[in-house]
Amino acid sequence: MPQSKYFKFSIWILLILIILLVASKLTFILAPIGVVLTSLAAPLIIAVLFYYLLRPLVRGLCRLRIPKVVAIVIIYLIVLSLLAALIFWLGPQLYNQVLSLINSMPHLIKQLGQQLNDFQNSKLFVRMHLNDISYTDFTNRFSKNFTQMTTSIGNNILSIIQSITGTVLIAVTVPFILFYLLKDGEKMARGMIKFIPEEHREKGMEILRDMDQALSGYIQGQMIVLLFDFVFIFIWYTVIHLNYSLVLALVILFTNVIPFIGSFIATIPAVIVAFIQDPVLAIYVIVGVIVVQQIEGNVISPLVMGRKLDLHPLTIICILLVAGNLAGIIGMLLAIPVYAVCKVIVTRIYQLFQLRRHG
Repeated sequence: MPQSKYFKFSIWILLILIILLVASKLTFILAPIGVVLTSLAAPLIIAVLFYYLLRPLVRGLCRLRIPKVVAIVIIYLIVLSLLAALIFWLGPQLYNQVLSLINSMPHLIKQLGQQLNDFQNSKLFVRMHLNDISYTDFTNRFSKNFTQMTTSIGNNILSIIQSITGTVLIAVTVPFILFYLLKDGEKMARGMIKFIPEEHREKGMEILRDMDQALSGYIQGQMIVLLFDFVFIFIWYTVIHLNYSLVLALVILFTNVIPFIGSFIATIPAVIVAFIQDPVLAIYVIVGVIVVQQIEGNVISPLVMGRKLDLHPLTIICILLVAGNLAGIIGMLLAIPVYAVCKVIVTRIYQLFQLRRHG
């Protein structure tokens, strides 16, 4: 009985439960550790993201016999130049659109209610007896609540200053963390392997390489997909003369990092703005987003990301729901790459056990 695999599995489960129980009683020790981890999480995650994006460029320059430190400095200068160019090119337009959108929000909400009422009084809705609902009261309340919310935000100056300070601190620390990751990333991996017994170091290196390839492929491919979506959606919104086209395109850029459902979330504000501007324009927005998503899903994503994760859409939804309930938006952003790493580890460990069993 003690030698059976079910007995050993039960012992492992029991040990994990005991560890979790003990950990739950040691909050006075774990609380400071949690504060440290949450403080370091944001700059580390951002630095790792840029590490995988910039590492191929560093390696390319190193192949030209440029010292690694010099290569990193060159790439930093190029990235800063591109950011400055984007700020000077799109910054004023973005600032004007955001300011205009905030100032016009109460009026836009009232316009939305009027559009919905006019649309509801059309012949189609009258024939279907769907014209007995009034949207005016709802939109007036929403407009009033939005005004109160903006006033409340203006009063909470201290919280805003704290948020800005935290953002500035992250912006300052990320380049330093990124520099050392780009400079000594490979050395860190080799240093981690030294803690593994010598007979398992080769398998440990294989697991680290697989994890690295999974994260690298996902992050680099996801960035290409995001840029594709942003550029073509922005072009489409500009062509159809949609108001606040740059702001709405940026919404897609940021929400599409959430796989599968991000594009649906980003389309909602664009459709609302288009419907207020002209109900027919909302149809153009939907058609354009569907076309871009079809090209991305069937051409761009398979081309740049391959089928490495091989995830069914239902699996993605389940992972995102669990991650969202556990850690909110941050959890949803990290869910798929964390799943990719866990999948590599579990697969490799399973293969190792299979080899031992048949060996």
